[in-house]
Amino acid sequence: MDAKRVVELLYWRDLKTTGVVFGATLLLLLSLTICSIVSVSSYVGLALLSVTISFRIYKGILQAIQKSDEGHPFKQYLDQEVALSEDMVHKYSDMILTKLNKSIGELRRLFLVEDLVDSIKFAVLMWILTYVGALFNGLTLLILGLVGAFSCPIIYEKHQVQIDHYLALVNNQIKDVIGKIQAKVPGLKRKAE
Repeated sequence: MDAKRVVELLYWRDLKTTGVVFGATLLLLLSLTICSIVSVSSYVGLALLSVTISFRIYKGILQAIQKSDEGHPFKQYLDQEVALSEDMVHKYSDMILTKLNKSIGELRRLFLVEDLVDSIKFAVLMWILTYVGALFNGLTLLILGLVGAFSCPIIYEKHQVQIDHYLALVNNQIKDVIGKIQAKVPGLKRKAE
């Protein structure tokens, strides 16, 4: 899925498609909060099989009653190629490898304190995440992230002027506080970028 299609999905350009994707993903995540992934996978598989088997039997009965020879109802899908091409696998594995190597390098830089300010920011983030982890489990965070991903872009699009105004105010306040802290604490002054 290319970036343009993801943006169209998150901005609700096609209500039907976005609703199906959002609803199915949210239902899956909510199901995982109640049942294990094995149970959810089994139930989804059983539901899909129930639909396809019922449709196949229905079409078979219709063909017998109408004495037609339409063949297998899913023939067009059975004839399609579903294998992943080597080029696609190499492309995405190279992309993942590049991002993974960049992340490892960044973590090394942070943990080995190449830049004191960045390492302190990372430590503060980890400290905050300990409290987030105590309040929410991973699935709850995924559900909140999904709802945010599908609602924040459209809210921002509709109220962009007001949001930008308040974000600029907050950003200026944060810069002032960081400047004051860096001025008072020795060793925290940033290098010229």
